[in-house]
Amino acid sequence: MEWNDQFMQIFTAAVYRFHEQRQGSAEQFFLPGEQAFLSTFGYTNQEMYDYVEDYATLGDPTPSTILLIAAARRAFFLTNQRGIMGGAVLLKETDIPRESDEFQDIAYLPRIIRKAEAKLHGTLPRSLMFYCAKDRAFLRAHGEIPPADFLYAVWTAHGDRQKVVSYVLRMMKEVATASGQPSMNEELKA
Repeated sequence: MEWNDQFMQIFTAAVYRFHEQRQGSAEQFFLPGEQAFLSTFGYTNQEMYDYVEDYATLGDPTPSTILLIAAARRAFFLTNQRGIMGGAVLLKETDIPRESDEFQDIAYLPRIIRKAEAKLHGTLPRSLMFYCAKDRAFLRAHGEIPPADFLYAVWTAHGDRQKVVSYVLRMMKEVATASGQPSMNEELKA
C-alpha cells in the first residue's frame, strides 16, 4: 500500500475514533501500528491528533490538505533529514515570534514562517500546530496560499526570510490581479 493511502486510512479511522471517544491525550489515541507508521516520516502523534481534532470538530483543514502537509513534512524528513530525527529538540513556545510581530508591515508573517520551519524540521512545540485556525486565516487572506505550498516556499528559501516575504507578496499580487482588486503596491501609489 502506498504511504499516502495508509496515511488516509489512519486519518479516517482516527476521525471515526475521535467522534466515538473524544480522547484528550494524543499519546494514547493512536494504535501502536499507527504510531509506528507516523514515525516513518517524522510525524508525531500530536501532529496527527491536532489535524484529526480540527477536521472532526471544524471540518477544516480538509483531508486532502492534511495529506499535502504531511507529504511536505515527509519529503523534508526523507531528503534533508535522511529519515533520521537524531537530536531534534522541540522548540519552546517562546522561540516562536508573537502573533503581532511583523515582516515588511505584515503582522503574523514571522510567526507562521517560524512555525513552518519547525514543522519541516519536526521541532514544533507540542502546544502549537502548523496550519491552525490563525494560520489558515493568514494564508487565505494573504494570497490564498495552500499550506503545503507555503511549506515548500519556506523549505526552498533555506532560511532567507526575505524570499518568503517576496513569495507572499507575489501571491497577494496574483490574487488581487485575478480578482480585479488593486494590489498592495497600487494602493500605496494612490
